[in-house]
Amino acid sequence: QVQLVESGGDLVQAGGSLRLSCAASGFTFGSYTMGWFRQAPGKEREFVAAITWSAAKTEYADSFLGRFTISRDDAKSTVFLQMNSLKVEDTAVYYCAAGRLVLGLNRRTNYDYWGQGTQVTVSS
Repeated sequence: QVQLVESGGDLVQAGGSLRLSCAASGFTFGSYTMGWFRQAPGKEREFVAAITWSAAKTEYADSFLGRFTISRDDAKSTVFLQMNSLKVEDTAVYYCAAGRLVLGLNRRTNYDYWGQGTQVTVSS
């Protein structure tokens, strides 16, 4: 049974940092691209970042370049999202996703598996 379990979401002040984790099980983690998406209230789910298997390639939405960093630990079947310089507008539920893709990393329809999400709230 495939499971993606996000953790690390919290309430943080603007300018602060958080590190999200997503623990995966039930599939061959090392063979999958892992992505992070987020969804704010009343908005569409949007792409944040992705990392292909073997960490050969990373991709970020422009809004997060220089602030967020995606990484993976294949030995622990876990993907991380380090978020720095957080802004109030980063408030959202953050989801991790897994898929067998090397192109179209920013398209949510290309991912096969999704977690339940973790809430990040940034206060002013």
